[in-house]
Formats: sequence, C-alpha cells, structure tokens
Amino acid sequence: TCRCRQREYIGPMAVSSTDLKAFLLATPFFGGLSDASLDLLVSMLVERSFDAGATIVAEGEPGRSMFIVHSGHLVVSMLGDSGRSIRMSDLEPGDFFGEMTLIEMQNRSATVVAETVTVLYYLTARTLYTYYKADIHAYVIVMQNINRELCRRLRRADRRIAELSFHASE
Repeated sequence: TCRCRQREYIGPMAVSSTDLKAFLLATPFFGGLSDASLDLLVSMLVERSFDAGATIVAEGEPGRSMFIVHSGHLVVSMLGDSGRSIRMSDLEPGDFFGEMTLIEMQNRSATVVAETVTVLYYLTARTLYTYYKADIHAYVIVMQNINRELCRRLRRADRRIAELSFHASE
C-alpha cells in the first residue's frame, strides 16, 4: 500500500481515460504496450494528490509500491554520512520512482518530497503481480522498461562518480 503521509493528501482528481492513456504512452514506463494491455494497467493505477512540501516516501521505510509523476515537481534526496540531506535528483511529469522496492524488496533508498502540488499514480507489488498473471507479455515489456530506466540512471551515476573522482584528483 501507499505509505504516503495521509495528512498531506489532498484528494483524487479526475483525469479522462483517453488523456491519461496518451500521457502514459509518452512515458518510458509504458512504452511498447498494446492498447488492451495499457487499458488493463490504467485500470490498476491509483491516483493521489499532494500539497507542496508533502513527503511521498521516506528513506529507510518499507516500500511495496512505485509511482508515476503525472504533474508537479518532486525532489529526491538521501541522508549523507553527516546526517545532512543531499539532493540527488528532480522528478517531473512522466518520471517514475519507487520501482527499486518492487525489484529488490528492500526499504526505500531515498526520500521524495513534492516541491509543488503534485499528482501521482501508484502501482503496488501486488497489483503488478496481478498484471503479470493477466498479461505476462505486457508484464515483461513493463519490466524491460523499468530495467532500461535503471540502466540510464546507473550510467548517469557512473558519469557523476567519474567527474567527482577526476575533480578530486586535481
């Protein structure tokens, strides 16, 4: 289930199915799905809205869901060794987060906070398993999409590490 802070919750917002499908098809998570497979997945998504400043997930807490950003701007941060919060990245519409907990079943690796009013769609591990049972081909496509995005993030992190290492040796 969503471990979102309920006091931060604004309420569900209605988005037409056609508009939502068009938006989702343009995101890396849903690319390559057939219309029927996308319809099934859309029917499983849960929409949530959050005020600016709301903590969506907190580093270290258990997680069994991932989120797709429909609107708003979010910040991903991690605690450094000194206990100081380090800004890792920003999330915009079309981005997704929380997928690592679905793959490795570990606690949340970072904190995600809404900087603006934000609308998210979330998908639980249980829902994803239901999707697997209903449409294994589409499930494989979704997992490939998640893995592609994780590879992109790893490459960006590798470049950052190399740049930091280079500057540290100067």
